[in-house]
Amino acid sequence: MSDLDEHGSLHRLLGGYLLGGLDEADTDRLDEHLRDCADCRAELDRLAPVPEMLQHLPDARHSGGGAPLAVSPAARPSPQNIEGLLSRMRAEKHKEVRVNRTRWLVAAAVVLIAAAAIGYGIFTGGRTPQGPPEALPSAELITARFEAAPGSSLTGTAAITQKSWGVAVALDVARMSGDAPFLCVVRNKAGATEQAAVWGDTPDGKAKVSGASSFPVNDVEAILITDKSGKLIGTAPVV
Repeated sequence: MSDLDEHGSLHRLLGGYLLGGLDEADTDRLDEHLRDCADCRAELDRLAPVPEMLQHLPDARHSGGGAPLAVSPAARPSPQNIEGLLSRMRAEKHKEVRVNRTRWLVAAAVVLIAAAAIGYGIFTGGRTPQGPPEALPSAELITARFEAAPGSSLTGTAAITQKSWGVAVALDVARMSGDAPFLCVVRNKAGATEQAAVWGDTPDGKAKVSGASSFPVNDVEAILITDKSGKLIGTAPVV
């Protein structure tokens, strides 16, 4: 007989097991089977109220002819045996329910945490919360005034702003004269020069020009403006 057939055969004996209708050999077989079969223990638990219900029926303890139901006392499973089996089954069911409930709570917590993180990201614009913003060091700004070269009437200023890569130069000049294009030249303390900007002639002699140099701000000595032939038009000393 296969294990499946054996299980089915023993499963059908559960009713008689509860009612004490099995012989001693079948009772022992079913006792052994119930220790390892959760399905049969569950069915036994479901059928457990039946004997008590039958006790309340009229003539429940007698056959149709009025004779008592004759069952060998040795064939009946003891109440302690049945209760032990049922207690084991109920404990397993309680453990399963508790595990499933724990898994559900963990899953729900994960969903809530994810939803809270998404909501927080929406309200914070996806930015990581930080402490008070650090004050960036203010860029050093130097304003130098142009001095016209002989024969020139140039006026204006050069604003020099410190950058990580050098300096930015912003010119605001007027009364320009000479042959365009004009050049803005940055000179460092060693006498080296870099061209910072170039622009053409303007009708009114005014110009606002932006340029740049790689010289560090503390190495800039002067800003020069020349015409296309290199003739000096004005100098803005950086002090």
